[in-house]
Amino acid sequence: MPIEGNEAARAAERVARESYGRLVAFLAARTRDVAGAEDALAEAFAAALHAWPTEGVPHNPDAWLLTVARRRQTDALRRRTTRQAGEEHLKMIADEIEAAAEAADEIPDRRLALMFACAHPAIERGMRAPLILQTILGLTAIDIAAAFLIPPATMGQRLVRAKNRIRDAGIPFGVPDKELLPERLDAVLDAIYAAYTKGWAEIGDAASLELAEEAIWLGRLVVGLLPDQPEAKGMLALMLYTDARRAARRAPDGAYVPLEQQDISLWNDSRIELAEGLLRAANAGGPSGRYQIEAAIQSAHVARRTLGADTWPAVLALYDHLLALSASPVVALNRAMALGEIEGPEAALAAIAPLAADKRMADYQPYWAARGHLLARAGLKGEAHEALTLASGLATDEAVRHYLRGQIAALADG
Repeated sequence: MPIEGNEAARAAERVARESYGRLVAFLAARTRDVAGAEDALAEAFAAALHAWPTEGVPHNPDAWLLTVARRRQTDALRRRTTRQAGEEHLKMIADEIEAAAEAADEIPDRRLALMFACAHPAIERGMRAPLILQTILGLTAIDIAAAFLIPPATMGQRLVRAKNRIRDAGIPFGVPDKELLPERLDAVLDAIYAAYTKGWAEIGDAASLELAEEAIWLGRLVVGLLPDQPEAKGMLALMLYTDARRAARRAPDGAYVPLEQQDISLWNDSRIELAEGLLRAANAGGPSGRYQIEAAIQSAHVARRTLGADTWPAVLALYDHLLALSASPVVALNRAMALGEIEGPEAALAAIAPLAADKRMADYQPYWAARGHLLARAGLKGEAHEALTLASGLATDEAVRHYLRGQIAALADG
């Protein structure tokens, strides 16, 4: 039955959000050609946008897309790999995909296998998490570049090289044996958490909410697979602590609400309880890594807001430990904000002074917002106005921009 083009486009967009990684992982599993799988799927989506407005959205859009992508992929493979792969091999791949497409809701989920392929030691270490983000969650090179503080063009080139590396090196798709899992785990956790933070940061976008939920689901999957890995539990706890505050970070009129002003009755107690249990299990399971420490910091914030405990010294000590592990400018910035709560804004400003020379901070909105906040507290209104104006200009969320404009106006009033 013919339908409106917009409705077909929305259906294709929904399927892309929900199934992109699952379809790419399945298409690439046999060929190990991630880029080829992405190209075939892109052509399938283009075909859907052409066909669905007149033919109607199929009962099983995933199977429809898989069938079309399979044809494109097989044709491309036949053109490219005649010398390396015989018709029998191509037919086997096509038959497998065809069988999956005909099996209605039973398309095998090979995302975890693809994630660990992307985290293979043959892939450049710094590209493992970005590669997972693009192949599993369909994030663009621009989005990934922003998360990893790398220029978009550079990120795009590196992603292409990493995908070629999987194909050329013949990296197998599969969950490695348990003894090999830990060496690939960091990249998998980093990718899942980066996806979560993107889903958390873009408030008001339904796709971002789904991305955050998808990241939590993947986190649960990894914890289930690796119940003895403390960092996996720590990362899942960290996501749950953060997500527990989702309903409180916006006022009824949509205004941004900072952590210290949130209505804690809106916090999701069950998620906090689950996070606390995971963190206890993680801490009992081995040495503290990045995610365990960040989850512990969130736990301290919860204790301060819910119990009235003075946890700033504990937060600062945890940031000290985290900074020693990571040497990250973002951690240094957050540590300085905790220091400011204990020793005052002047001490925090001195702590972040070295970050002014870090080029990665030039366009990092939280840096300018934090700097403006500290300068205002220190009574340096002119410099605070400049920093907050920069922060407002860099903000991608209108509610955050409105909040910062309010801070700027308060400087004039005060």
